[in-house]
Amino acid sequence: MKNASFSIPKEVSRVTETLEKANYKAFLVGGCVRDLLLGKKPKDWDVTTDATPEQIIALFPDTFYENTYGTVGVVNKEEGIDPTLKIIEVTPFRLEADYSDGRRPDHVTFSKNIEDDLKRRDFTFNAIALNSKGEVVDLFGGQEDLKNRVIRAVGNADERFKEDALRILRAVRIATEHGFSIIKDTEEAIRADVHMLKNVSQERIRDEFNRILMSAEPMKGLIMAQNMGILKYIAPELELTIGVEQNQAHAYTVFEHLLRSMQHAADKQWPLEIRIAALFHDISKPETRRKGPKGEWTFYGHEVVGSRVTKKILERLKYSNEIIEKVTKLVRWHMFFSDTEQISLSAVRRMVANVGQEDIWNLMNVRICDRIGTGRPKENPYRLRKYHAMIEEVLRDPISVGMLKINGGILLKELGLAPGPKIGFILHALLEEVLEDPKLNTAEYLKEKAQKLALLPEDELRSLGAAGKASKMKADEEVVAEIRKKHWVE
Repeated sequence: MKNASFSIPKEVSRVTETLEKANYKAFLVGGCVRDLLLGKKPKDWDVTTDATPEQIIALFPDTFYENTYGTVGVVNKEEGIDPTLKIIEVTPFRLEADYSDGRRPDHVTFSKNIEDDLKRRDFTFNAIALNSKGEVVDLFGGQEDLKNRVIRAVGNADERFKEDALRILRAVRIATEHGFSIIKDTEEAIRADVHMLKNVSQERIRDEFNRILMSAEPMKGLIMAQNMGILKYIAPELELTIGVEQNQAHAYTVFEHLLRSMQHAADKQWPLEIRIAALFHDISKPETRRKGPKGEWTFYGHEVVGSRVTKKILERLKYSNEIIEKVTKLVRWHMFFSDTEQISLSAVRRMVANVGQEDIWNLMNVRICDRIGTGRPKENPYRLRKYHAMIEEVLRDPISVGMLKINGGILLKELGLAPGPKIGFILHALLEEVLEDPKLNTAEYLKEKAQKLALLPEDELRSLGAAGKASKMKADEEVVAEIRKKHWVE
């Protein structure tokens, strides 16, 4: 296997070649090699070498070294380069011993042998090294496992997970992102050691959870996590929804409905906040479920309770305040759209005020996910099209005197006109002209025109103003008709 087979950026090659010219060994290692072998673009680049941190620092003009594990950041200050190439991490070959916190080694010893470095890594396909000549060091069958699309721990799986319990969740995340399966002995070790996830920081769990959610098939990932006993260490509240039956409108239990709703958000490649909201929008159906008068299940207030539960989950996982606010709003208001015959435009305006213009379409997308998650195949039925049309109506720029580049205050102050109904007549007369020719909507023209209108008798001015109001109403009707036509609704 030759280097020419891979596309390695010059910024990365420069690092390995500099080390080699100084008579040190240098290899690309870890996830970047795995991605190269899979034909994917690496998200980051890691180099390992037999040079010590001090020797690495001496070779490069701009570095930083702020850890106890030997990793030196080589900084590339070229303008306009890919952000993933700004810093190339270079770490000496090392041996690690004792992991008393189940996360980091208590002791690190630098080595001169690449074999020592590779055997401490998590999975076989992350323990492949590649040098600038295209020579591969693969001691644990990582290339074969990549070919067979399986995840296998390096050496003893139980030891690897006890070194860093996050590897348990990482196995599921990698399986989800790449469509791999986990081999039997590694899966058995995951099941035996899963309890160690309670010692992993919530931030690290959140980051792996996000990557599962942002994958192409997060539903498979969360089902895998639940089957292996991992889900309770991410969001135990989700497990309460397993097996909870709903009414005939739903083809699935609450748990499966939530997973399918989230999966639709992934299928549409919608952002993280929509995927999280879709996953948690019915999180509180179990505690709000009651038998109705006809024996049907009711879930009154589940969106209100659910927004509070969702907030607790996201706070526990250390999400940003921005994500927490967005997602809890989407969960809180996802039940708003129920009957188009009863929802008024004023109600839609209040909803826009509740969630904000920037999130109203996210709310609609959560609603779409909710619908698809019930088992109904049609994403855009009449009711949802009607919702879209109503939102567009309330969000459109109002056709009113407010759109003019002049206002009553200017007429009073700059033109010296007296307060009274005449001001309104003038503004509506000006609106009539602007509706006919939008290019006339300049402060200079409108001031000049307003001065001329002010000289007219009040009756004539009133008549012009009335014509302006009529034109406004007609323009309003035309815009609304266009919106409704676009969405095929009445």
